[in-house]
Parts: sequence; C-alpha cells; structure tokens
Amino acid sequence: MELVEATADDLDALVSRWYDLAKGIEEYSELNALTYSNVDEVPDDGFRAHLNSDGTTDYLIVHENETIGFVTLSVGRHPSRTYAKYIQIVNIAIDEDSRGKGHGTAVVEHVKERAREHGCDHLKVSCEWQNEDARQFYRQTGFKQKQVDYAQPLE
Repeated sequence: MELVEATADDLDALVSRWYDLAKGIEEYSELNALTYSNVDEVPDDGFRAHLNSDGTTDYLIVHENETIGFVTLSVGRHPSRTYAKYIQIVNIAIDEDSRGKGHGTAVVEHVKERAREHGCDHLKVSCEWQNEDARQFYRQTGFKQKQVDYAQPLE
C-alpha cells in the first residue's frame, strides 16, 4: 500500500470518494447536510485548491496498483505548545469493498512516517462524535481523545 500525491488528473476520483464520505456522515448531524443532490453537482474547486496549497495535500491510497481511497493531510503549528508541529488527517476514506483489511491502519502508519520526516511531533484527526466505528478505529490506531468540538446552526 502506498500514498500517491494526487494531481489534476485525479480530481474526479477525489470528488467521487469525497462525496461518498460526506454522504456517509450526513446522518450524524443536520450540520452535515450536503447542498449537492448527487456527485455530478460537486465542483472540484476544493480539491483543485489543495493541489496548489503549501499546507494541504491530497493523496490517493493505492494497493496493488488500484486506487482504494484517499487521504487529505494538512500541516499546522501550535508555536506556544510543547507539541508544536502536527499533521492533521482532514479526510480519510477507504472504498467500502476494501475496508476491514488493514488499509486504514496502514495509511495511519504512512502518515506517521511522513509526519516524522517533516519534523512533526504529533498527528491530529477529528470525527463525528456519534460515529462509533471511526472513534474505535482511531483509538485502535493509537489516537487519544483530546477535545470535543461543538457546533450550532445560526437560523
């Protein structure tokens, strides 16, 4: 399994996989409701911006020459903290038929290696509080619960 930095040629694959991920988390909060009724309505602007960004990068997850998912990583800093430089896993998605085979754990290990190479001292990730599968996965891969985010719609 390897992480291959995405290019403009990969935009359709990224958007399609992001849409599946986003649809999957809609059930956890009204704040996750998408404005797009199908994947064809989703612009590729968000991922195109990542391709030109210094701080955020999308990678295809490739296993045996087949793309099985994607991961979006973002580098950040907390200069006033002992643990100051981090990589945040912004998105991680493994195609449904490739789940439960250790690929997600392998991705986290690759991200750890990449973070160390970039002088980072920790990883960050967040997920929906009610998504027990994601929370269990992150606990099993060594993440510790650190904080809780709150959100409130303004109507």
